[in-house]
Amino acid sequence: MAATAQMPYFIKPSQRMTAAEKAAAYDEAHRAITANLTGETNVILKMSTINCLIKTYISYAYWVGFYIVENGRLIVGPYQGTLGCLTIDFSRGVCGKAARTEETQVVPRTHDLAEGAEHISCDPNSQSEIVVPVKDKNGNLIAVFDVDATLPECFDETDKEWLEKILKEQFNN
Repeated sequence: MAATAQMPYFIKPSQRMTAAEKAAAYDEAHRAITANLTGETNVILKMSTINCLIKTYISYAYWVGFYIVENGRLIVGPYQGTLGCLTIDFSRGVCGKAARTEETQVVPRTHDLAEGAEHISCDPNSQSEIVVPVKDKNGNLIAVFDVDATLPECFDETDKEWLEKILKEQFNN
């Protein structure tokens, strides 16, 4: 199935937030995630809940999801949004780079990257993204968390700090 630029009826386009709105939204999302996941140990349950709450509180989060490490590549895990890439090699795209380097990737304009190598266009509506490595309590990479927006330049240091904090709290303990 090929991706098209037509946005599905059930997906809302991204809406920008001011710096203050963004900080407040992440604070609320963090509190909701903590309240719902305290004591939980199931990784899939955590991933699904984080997706739901980030998409609920962060108005520019068009696509949110986890790609799980399996046999040296990434496979799509729990997500909310349009169809995601099913598998991603560590050598390809922003998710692959985040997995390969184990460093958060913030991409202001996805369409400025080389298609296939630097960026995989699973959905042409995605204009910017952030991908955060997810490690377990032993420091092993278990997944990457990917958030896309339909507007360019949505992600910044605030997103990076909050998402890294949330994911570390939920998966490194």
